[in-house]
Amino acid sequence: MKKIERGLKVPSFYRKMLRNIIEIELANCLKNREDLFLIDLDIALDNSVKIIIDGDKGVSVDDCMYVSRSIEHSIDRDKHDFSLEVSSSGALTPLSSIRQYMKNIGRTLFVRTTNDIDYEAKLIDADSNQISLFWKQRERKPVGKGKITVEKKIDVLYKDIIEAKVKIKH
Repeated sequence: MKKIERGLKVPSFYRKMLRNIIEIELANCLKNREDLFLIDLDIALDNSVKIIIDGDKGVSVDDCMYVSRSIEHSIDRDKHDFSLEVSSSGALTPLSSIRQYMKNIGRTLFVRTTNDIDYEAKLIDADSNQISLFWKQRERKPVGKGKITVEKKIDVLYKDIIEAKVKIKH
């Protein structure tokens, strides 16, 4: 009777096992570098692993190398066949983490909300529930002809944000 090998031969099981190992190693790595944080972890069907990180003070090539080496040196290549790519969240990538909003206080954002209103405004505050935006706008005078500059402020809950990107100055 032929023995049936199980476990690593099943791709979905193998991918889940690999994901668990990578998540543990990534957590250990980021625990040692509290200025860095995870934005995304994706494992494709071909076991190519893509990790996107960000940092409170930005991300350098050395930071990406640190994360990559920490993970690669902790996983047995004889047991797990995978490719690994670690990169930073790009300048044009939408914000997805509260820490990203906090690190961008004082910068101008483009924010699209669930009620189809777009804002281009300065991020003046961010907490665990919402962001605060500030901008100036020209409006008609309440009395008489002409326009006046009015200061506006709005608080937007994270759940109401469809997309937010940092405006890049030319």
